[in-house]
Amino acid sequence: MKTVSLKIDDSIFGETEKILSGTKMPRNRYINEAIAYYNKVQKRQLLEKKLKTESVLVREDSLKVLKDFENIGDDN
Repeated sequence: MKTVSLKIDDSIFGETEKILSGTKMPRNRYINEAIAYYNKVQKRQLLEKKLKTESVLVREDSLKVLKDFENIGDDN
């Protein structure tokens, strides 16, 4: 496990302390879970951005293939 020193805004720290006072969860565990959750959200957003970019890249080819399939039916 790594040790990290960080500065937290007073308002965020106060809100966190209020939440933790109603639970039996240690502050360290709470912060670890919050970062893990945020990492998942960020990974999902990065994946979404990548998929949108790749979708734009293949859109033109996909439309060409679709048109080719439509033309196959016209030959009969």
